[in-house]
Amino acid sequence: MVSQLTYADLEALPEDGKRYELIDGELFVSPSPSPAHQDVVGNLHVLLRAACPPDLKVLLGPLDWLVDEHNVYVPDLMVVRRGDTTPRLLPRPPLLAIEVLSPSTRHVDLGRKRTAYARAGLDDYWIVDPLTPSVQLLERRDGRLHAVAAVSGFEPLTVDRPFRLTVVPADLLD
Repeated sequence: MVSQLTYADLEALPEDGKRYELIDGELFVSPSPSPAHQDVVGNLHVLLRAACPPDLKVLLGPLDWLVDEHNVYVPDLMVVRRGDTTPRLLPRPPLLAIEVLSPSTRHVDLGRKRTAYARAGLDDYWIVDPLTPSVQLLERRDGRLHAVAAVSGFEPLTVDRPFRLTVVPADLLD
């Protein structure tokens, strides 16, 4: 049996610009993102912050969401309640986690993370694809994250959770 890595193991890794995550004790390493990925993350961050109410906070990754010693996730963006973070990490599920797809992380974001995020108690998950461009909205029901809306191009998506916001996927690219 392969031994599972822990948060302590993760903390011992070098700070080399890569993103390290644990899913069920298995290490996932992501290389530095592409300019298109960073454009989308940056534009989403600005959009979310402009609409964010004072009792919530938008966090830009990397920031560890510590579920337990074998599960440490690092979404691209998170919306959390103010006061839910410690100086180093988030010890409870965010209100919203957003992943921007990259060729190297696409299969993990769409598969393993979707399942792991639901199991960890995440209620709202957005998957953003800069290649299409598109946004898929997932909500947790019966312990699983289900797609409830998807838009692409210049089609707007208006959400009410965790706060009211309209996103137009094509506007997220520079």
